[in-house]
Amino acid sequence: MASARRSAFRPCIDLHNGEVKQIVGGTLSEDAPGGLRTNFVASQPSSHFAALYRAHDLEGGHVIKLGPGNDRAAREALAAWPGHLQIGGGITDQNAREWLDAGAGKVIVTSHLFPDGRFSRERLRAVSAAVGRERLVVDVSCRRRGDKWLVAMNKWQTITDMEVGKESLAMLSEYCSEFLIHAADVEACRPGNAHLLVAQARKWVTIPTTYAGGAKSISDLSLVDRLSGGKVDLTYGSALDIFGGTLVNLRT
Repeated sequence: MASARRSAFRPCIDLHNGEVKQIVGGTLSEDAPGGLRTNFVASQPSSHFAALYRAHDLEGGHVIKLGPGNDRAAREALAAWPGHLQIGGGITDQNAREWLDAGAGKVIVTSHLFPDGRFSRERLRAVSAAVGRERLVVDVSCRRRGDKWLVAMNKWQTITDMEVGKESLAMLSEYCSEFLIHAADVEACRPGNAHLLVAQARKWVTIPTTYAGGAKSISDLSLVDRLSGGKVDLTYGSALDIFGGTLVNLRT
């Protein structure tokens, strides 16, 4: 008898102005009080972290371009472990194939699917057709409004017309093979919206799904595994020692 699936550890490489950074969530917006704040800015290139993930066999890491000026660094990361990392940030049906050719295992799309904040199934079809369902990830990171979860885009500042739930995720999964999800109202994987969203995802998702961000300790992986019944993986960022953290060790 096959053993039950367990939630997996996912790494990330966040790029801002061509550098690997860990940015305090919510300060990426131009309107953030006090401006951009970072937990960590790397002295090493993006390829260093991709090679480290390769050495540890950490599959499905996310390379996220946070704004312009990151294409070169993104390509360097993908080249360090071709076929095993995913790329997100400014992905459209026009450039998605280009990023697969550059070495991405999958492309991640969000904002392109919501012109003027309204979901476009036509755009989803176009991106899926450009790369194939198996190589497309849809980011449904969201904010809670009342008793609903609504997809948020543009650095999580724009609330769209799509409610995240069983029906919408079933429709999206016809065109993609994986979801990213994040409760953009909170910073940490702690009691509250983050936990509630992970628990809800257990009821909603039928394809691989990753909760992207907020993990503070290795115990959070067990918590997400329990809350999601092993259906949701967990991304680690600023908690890692390679990004200046102290609670999760990855260095060899």
